[in-house]
Amino acid sequence: MLAFRLGFLDVGWLDLIDIALVALLIYQIYNLVRGSVASRVFIGYLLVYLAYLLVKALGLNLLTTILEYFISVGALALIIIFQQEIRRFLLLIGKSTNVANSRWLRRWLLRQSGMPEPTTPLRPILDACKTLSTEFSGGLLVIRKNDDMQKFAQSGEVIDAEVSKPLLLAIFSQYSPLHDGAVIISDGRILAARCILPVSDDDELPPALGFRHRAAVGMSEATDAAVIAVSEESGRLALALNGELFTNLTIGELEDRLGRYLREPGLPKPELQ
Repeated sequence: MLAFRLGFLDVGWLDLIDIALVALLIYQIYNLVRGSVASRVFIGYLLVYLAYLLVKALGLNLLTTILEYFISVGALALIIIFQQEIRRFLLLIGKSTNVANSRWLRRWLLRQSGMPEPTTPLRPILDACKTLSTEFSGGLLVIRKNDDMQKFAQSGEVIDAEVSKPLLLAIFSQYSPLHDGAVIISDGRILAARCILPVSDDDELPPALGFRHRAAVGMSEATDAAVIAVSEESGRLALALNGELFTNLTIGELEDRLGRYLREPGLPKPELQ
């Protein structure tokens, strides 16, 4: 194996690849905790570990032993400190590697069964959001893409009705017992209303955002669903996709982002009528 000498170290190509992968891992972890208190803890622990590697290479046995004990105990402390960040990281991996939710697998199975790929009509959803925004009624709508929504639908009241503007407006009316919580829409049908969604704990979200918007981001972090939040105070429209929140959208911008996100390569555009 090709190698070259760097000071007192023999470095090979596998060592360079190993270093590059570790650097990439550290960068991704830093991006995950950036902006939170945990980021300062992470940097401090990283500096201690670099000091441990240095004193070990220099042969300072006593200091190496002390730092080894500190690092072994610190690893358990890091799991406790970073439990929320670890959860977000595992959710991200699970979303990207879930074979059951693969769009290509779903398309292949549908093609084998001869069934058309179901689509959700966007026009009644957009019309309802426009009215809710105008009337400052507030609303939270989850539109399924690939991930299963049954667990979240079971947290609310099952409806299982065709999606329509009058029904959505009736659900989010201030006099309706179903207006609290979220509506879950899948394949052109309203599965359930008054559903409970996971709330994001992202410290980078603006403090002014309310519970409805944090629930929208939390749902988009946990699943690949598109989540629309209509502010009850300002009537502004927001869309959460893959943990990112787009705020102050016009109805045209909402339609464009939502349609592009739900549209899969090679499939027809989601119905707007």
